[in-house]
Amino acid sequence: QSQLMESGGGLVQPGGSLRLSCEASGFSPDFYAIGWFRQAPGKEREAISCISKLSGSTSYADSVRGRFTISRNNADGTVYLQMDNLQPEDTGVYYCAAALDVYSDASIYTERDFETWGQGSQVTVSS
Repeated sequence: QSQLMESGGGLVQPGGSLRLSCEASGFSPDFYAIGWFRQAPGKEREAISCISKLSGSTSYADSVRGRFTISRNNADGTVYLQMDNLQPEDTGVYYCAAALDVYSDASIYTERDFETWGQGSQVTVSS
């Protein structure tokens, strides 16, 4: 069974940092782009960042660009989301998801391309 598992969420003060991890099991992540999404309370899920395995291309939402960094360990396929200078508006459940890697430009992927999803990891930014 194909699964993704997020880890690394938690409670952090404004200005702090967290690093989320996304690990795959039951399938090889070598053929998949990985995206990060978040859902804030009462809001729709939004795309945060994506990384293409094919090209290494990355993309970011305007709201996180310059603060978040997506990366991939090609040895084991784990994808990370380094989140710096976190703000209260970054609070939400963060999901990673896998899409068959067909685009070399990570910004092309939309939510409907992602077929396998993790269960989510809560990130709370509060003083």
